[in-house]
Amino acid sequence: MAAAILRRLNPSASAAPRVPLARAFSDAAEPLTVSTSLPFAAHNIDPPSRTVSTTAPELLATFRSMALMRRAEIAADSLYKAKLIRGFCHLYDGQEAVAVGMEAAITRRDAIITAYRDHCLYLARGGSLVAAFAELMGRVDGCSRGKGGSMHFYKKDANFYGGHGIVGAQVPLGCGLAFAQRYRKEGTVTFDLYGDGAANQGQLFEALNMAALWKLPVVLVCENNHYGMGTAEWRASKSPAYYKRGDYVPGLKVDGMDFLAVKQACKFAKEHVLENGPIILEMDTYRYHGHSMSDPGSTYRTRDEIAGIRQERDPIERVRKLVLAHDLATAQELKDMEKEIRKEVDTAIAKAKESPMPDESELFTNVYVNDCGLESFGVDRKVVRTVLP
Repeated sequence: MAAAILRRLNPSASAAPRVPLARAFSDAAEPLTVSTSLPFAAHNIDPPSRTVSTTAPELLATFRSMALMRRAEIAADSLYKAKLIRGFCHLYDGQEAVAVGMEAAITRRDAIITAYRDHCLYLARGGSLVAAFAELMGRVDGCSRGKGGSMHFYKKDANFYGGHGIVGAQVPLGCGLAFAQRYRKEGTVTFDLYGDGAANQGQLFEALNMAALWKLPVVLVCENNHYGMGTAEWRASKSPAYYKRGDYVPGLKVDGMDFLAVKQACKFAKEHVLENGPIILEMDTYRYHGHSMSDPGSTYRTRDEIAGIRQERDPIERVRKLVLAHDLATAQELKDMEKEIRKEVDTAIAKAKESPMPDESELFTNVYVNDCGLESFGVDRKVVRTVLP
């Protein structure tokens, strides 16, 4: 359906048709000018323009990407409840505009590193649904060979350096990636993501200080979903204006539920850090699920609050309204696209279930450098149990 709509908008598109559509739009490929939902709040810097340029193909592709992420996370919820996903599982539904908007502003040569809410960022970087679900279920065809699980997705060929389970620990690593980019004169940047719950970590400020001293090309992105686990931001932070926390480092507050605002801010931030060093972007966003699957998400906030955000700020519905307002597709065509996405997710899950569990020998791989002749002893420290590969 997505390919059919895009081809209707751009007859030169080469993708094979899925569902034929009759209408044609001669001017659909021309740029559309749209204003962001809210102005940017700025700290020690002039904010970018609220006027954003987009196109019909971009809006339709964005709708599809975010709808796919939403469906995948809902499916992960069901798999977890069926005990096919074990351990921790942190879902991203509600925050999709951050992942998709950021990706629209950068290239795959730029790096991204994040915390444990990483499934959709992996998909945004070009990761496959099958590899995502296989990893969630601990199968060998997963993006981390079934050894990382929900919190440790990874895609090196797209410079996605994964999810990290230790709160805030990825921030210094992201600054290290930016150091390597500058050292090699690559002309690329790192987007270093963390949550409001990690915003008070000392290591964040230590890394930021070094990044500012060395003018590293790093964009620190605070995904502020307003609850660090089950603690509201106002209970944990004396100053919840996270974009101002850098003091000597400039910052922007962005409507993280608005794809176009995220795209504009990330484009602006990339250009800034290549010339001037770090900047902080605070993405004002929201998660619909609890902190993790063990958290019902309703003991520290009301169901009315969640429903209100869904009704007024949902990122997918905002793009849907833009598509309909500019007559880029009909409501039925978008519904058909969502039905197609459901089938795509179901097919990926079925294929991921066919993937086997890792062999027990995998316990010893990716721990030490191979071929060192290291020996593993039993608890008595006398009998050699195995020689590590």
